[in-house]
Amino acid sequence: MLSSVVLSASTLLAACSGGGSKTEGQVLNLSTTADIPSMNPSLATDMVSFQTFENVYEGLYRLDKNTKPVPALAVGEPEKSKDKKTWTIKLRKDAKWSNGDPVTANDFVYAWREVVNPKTGSEYAFIMFDIENAQDINEGKKDVNSLGVKAIDDHTLQIKLKNVQPYFEGLLSFGTFMPKNEKVAKKYGDKYGTDAKKAVYNGPFKMTEWKTEDSFKLVKNDKYWNKKVVKLEGINYRVVKDVQTGLNLYDTDKIDSVGISSDNVEKYKDKPDFKTELTAAMSYFKVNHKNKYLANKNVRLAIAKSIDKQSYVDKNLKNGSVPANQITPKDVYKGPDDTDFSKIAGGDILKYDTNAAKEYWKKAKQELGEDKITIELLTTDQETAKTDAEFFKEQLEKNLDGLTVKIKMQPFKQKLALEDKRDYDLSYSNWFPDYADPMTFLDLFWSKQTNTNYKDAKYDQLIEDAKGPLLKDPKARWKALGEASTMLLEEAHTIPVIQRGSAYLQKTYVKDVLTNSSNIYQYDKAYIKK
Repeated sequence: MLSSVVLSASTLLAACSGGGSKTEGQVLNLSTTADIPSMNPSLATDMVSFQTFENVYEGLYRLDKNTKPVPALAVGEPEKSKDKKTWTIKLRKDAKWSNGDPVTANDFVYAWREVVNPKTGSEYAFIMFDIENAQDINEGKKDVNSLGVKAIDDHTLQIKLKNVQPYFEGLLSFGTFMPKNEKVAKKYGDKYGTDAKKAVYNGPFKMTEWKTEDSFKLVKNDKYWNKKVVKLEGINYRVVKDVQTGLNLYDTDKIDSVGISSDNVEKYKDKPDFKTELTAAMSYFKVNHKNKYLANKNVRLAIAKSIDKQSYVDKNLKNGSVPANQITPKDVYKGPDDTDFSKIAGGDILKYDTNAAKEYWKKAKQELGEDKITIELLTTDQETAKTDAEFFKEQLEKNLDGLTVKIKMQPFKQKLALEDKRDYDLSYSNWFPDYADPMTFLDLFWSKQTNTNYKDAKYDQLIEDAKGPLLKDPKARWKALGEASTMLLEEAHTIPVIQRGSAYLQKTYVKDVLTNSSNIYQYDKAYIKK
């Protein structure tokens, strides 16, 4: 999720972990392993923020349990022109913001213009580049008012597309595409979304409290157009970075769901409230190509082949994760001939192989003229993130003679900031797919939006062709995406580690929480039945 939706290993569980006081009535108590970096849809880049958006904001569409878009604020499917480049979408007339203002088509126009406006500095502006003039606006070549989105009237939105992507309708459910109340946004300016009171909400819940790095609270939004289906009166979140603290809260019935670490799996695995699932999220090492050591392909390949991913899954995680040698998940994306993308995405080029790793390392040291090399590993400050980092450090230093790995732990928000500034060497990161296409992973390394300092003209061309001219030829587009993936792996421009699973406990009285392969949790129809 992001030009860097980067999460620590344990943050995957943030959407489904516990926190708060003992459950009473229809109040759900959850926790998150990291605080929300931003409640401003124009600026957010991470899973914690987007998970919260899913329940306090509402866009044109939502994703159902099968990750298919279904109408939310939109009334039915888009009406499309003959060339499918002009979409007209009717909006519900009964939708309101939590302050009572009507939700209008202009709220989308205002919000989307703000995202692509270069003055905003949105890292997710690229996700709108299929809209006419969006990229030129973001690059300072055109006026923001030329964006291909228009309010025909209060309840009719027109979108003009540069490219007709197969996944664009699903994108309209994504957090960056949420509307924004212009009056309120202008009132708070740069402070919009930095406090529970400095925003308004149009989803099933609204945020009423937010104590930084401690807790936040959602309550039922009585202005929500479909409030009759919302059974929960509220959701209390607590920031709980320590796994054992979370388990203690869960075992004493003070929270309703909690993520668990590997050393607790044996204790809970036979209980009815124990759950595991394999998601479409990937964990990988983000590689800063400006680092003098990591700019060397043999250093990168040596690192990639020095990590025993199976051991990591079996010993550190035990949560349903599986080793990964590609940057895209298996059994998720099917091509025009129904072939899984993993079949053409580069194979097992980066599989664990200590003999090969040592050879690459020997070459690297000869090329660099150095026998001792130090690399910093950036991670978050959660307990499980520390355990993961120590595992990687042990593996790398054991297999690569002369390498020292220094672990740098930071709060989640600060980790994101360091990545944004490209102030890191290696960063252990997670990516949750934004939409149902391999591009959601592959354009992370497109030079126009990556924060890894990776730039390759051929790679960029493959991505741009797949975003544009090859849309008319699905088979050729699929092939180009496969070539791009293979390019990344051949020289370890990124280092995949696992396809993420999650292990968690959830009280059996919690019902009808909707989730899908994007690992987004929707609570609008959830309820408690004891």
